[in-house]
Amino acid sequence: MRHLLPLLVALPLLGAALLAATGRRLPRIAVEITGFVVSGGTAALALVLLLNSAPPMTEWVGAWPPAGRESVGILVVGDGPALGMATLASLLTLSALAYSWRYFDAPPHGLTGAFTALMLVFQGAMCGFALAGDLFNAFVFFELMSVVAYALTGYRIDEAKAVQGALTFGIVNSLGAYALLMGIALLYARTGELAMARIGHGLDAAGPGGPDALVLASFVLVLTGLLVKAAAVPFHFWLPDAHAVAPTPVCMLLSGVMVELGAYGVWRVYGTVFAGPGGIPAADLTRALVTLGALTAVTGAVMCWYQRHIKRLLAYSTVAHTGLFLVGLGVLTPEADGGVALYLLGHAGVKAALFACAGALLDRFGSVDEHSLHGRGRPLRATGVMCAVGALGLAGLPPFGTALGKAVTEEAVGGPLTVVYVAASAITAGAVLRVTARVFLGLGPRPRDAEYETSGSDEEPETTGLLSRIPDTMTTVPAVLLAAALAVGAVPGFGTLVARSVGRAGPGGAHAAAHWTAHGVLLGVASTVLAVALAGLAVTRPDWTAAPGWAAPARRLQSGHVGDYVAWLLVGTTVLGALALPGVLGP
Repeated sequence: MRHLLPLLVALPLLGAALLAATGRRLPRIAVEITGFVVSGGTAALALVLLLNSAPPMTEWVGAWPPAGRESVGILVVGDGPALGMATLASLLTLSALAYSWRYFDAPPHGLTGAFTALMLVFQGAMCGFALAGDLFNAFVFFELMSVVAYALTGYRIDEAKAVQGALTFGIVNSLGAYALLMGIALLYARTGELAMARIGHGLDAAGPGGPDALVLASFVLVLTGLLVKAAAVPFHFWLPDAHAVAPTPVCMLLSGVMVELGAYGVWRVYGTVFAGPGGIPAADLTRALVTLGALTAVTGAVMCWYQRHIKRLLAYSTVAHTGLFLVGLGVLTPEADGGVALYLLGHAGVKAALFACAGALLDRFGSVDEHSLHGRGRPLRATGVMCAVGALGLAGLPPFGTALGKAVTEEAVGGPLTVVYVAASAITAGAVLRVTARVFLGLGPRPRDAEYETSGSDEEPETTGLLSRIPDTMTTVPAVLLAAALAVGAVPGFGTLVARSVGRAGPGGAHAAAHWTAHGVLLGVASTVLAVALAGLAVTRPDWTAAPGWAAPARRLQSGHVGDYVAWLLVGTTVLGALALPGVLGP
């Protein structure tokens, strides 16, 4: 079945090409059915391959296998984590297309198939990045994914905010891609290889005494590119600006899978390329990822709490949970890797569902402002219930997949880092519960406005006009996503299956299990109770959501000026190098 691996990339790209060539002459319903069939077929193929991924499959595309010590072919890898991410990307793309079924504002004449074609290219690029077994083609799919995401973010090109958000997204992520490419060039110069596993062997053969400055530079550049995609602090500034203007189905993919692919890339590249004796010592990676991860989790949680623009609030929640993923990956244990994988799966479903609910508010009321929507969401009972359920999922309430992943990871990281997990998940979930209580129940007085806040009250709906009734697809899709997030933690044996698949694909090939423990359940319940308490205090005491003086400078860092974001990218690269430097200097 390994020969079918390239089809996970080829099918959506061919479907996109078909729509680009014929979409302008097809009725809209035909375009959307074509996109749905192609995306669904790719998802089905990914799932079949995933179920047959033991033992792992590898394929040299074009029948160009290595000749002796030289390799020039394109390598794709079909192990559990790679096919799992490809399946997740495909299923979320299918969900986003189902959510947008005939609800979008009609495309201009001659561009009927543009949105669907771009979504299919996005799906193919994400699958290609997940499966890539060589660094250069990982970069190619990384850049293709980014370019399509720029276009989708600025899809409503007649709005200045959309263009600005897409431009910021494009510049920052392009710089991250250039850093990745330079790191690949250094590795190629050292080893003469592009396949990840062969680069790792080459580094071990060239530098058995430990890493040197060239290896450190390549490591920092490659991780910079991946951490930009993962929206880790201080590389994260593009994410809230992009989410604020991107169409809702695009936000579902950006937070549901694209950011997670950045974290997956960190895990894959380190374990395959830099984990050997010629790479970066484990202690240095742990120092770098745990430090940046904890900073990302805390910053994202605090910024999430002080948002009133609902899509920005959800974007900062994504930043916070990305930090928790990085902390888990940083401890470098099979148990933590398995926990992060489960956490990631649960988070993808919950976060995509919450953005779908935010989109329903936007198209029903023309606003995503928590303050101006106060009490106006009462008629949307189903949407309100799903927002509350999604918030409980973010908090880590058992038996959600987020709760199981969080519990397993907390046990693996241990110590003070557990406090970071409980606090970040409780604060982000409390912010969503606060929004739910105010918007859908009308609880508490309306909070006072701050002059520097981004309100979200002047947003344009994504439909031809304000909806008088939410379409069934816009309610069914988030309900299915939440049910899937619940199933990740509730289906017996699923957690252990995922953990073992990730462990086998890791550098040590270790077997790990993931199951509920009393300690994990108690921490999940504690973070949920804390989230409910925070939401209750915020609703009854509105001043709790007004940013204090000490938080104002941090909020103003999200300036919207791309030059500021580029400066912070350079700062982050420098910090990353400083954190990894002790392994090069030696004792």
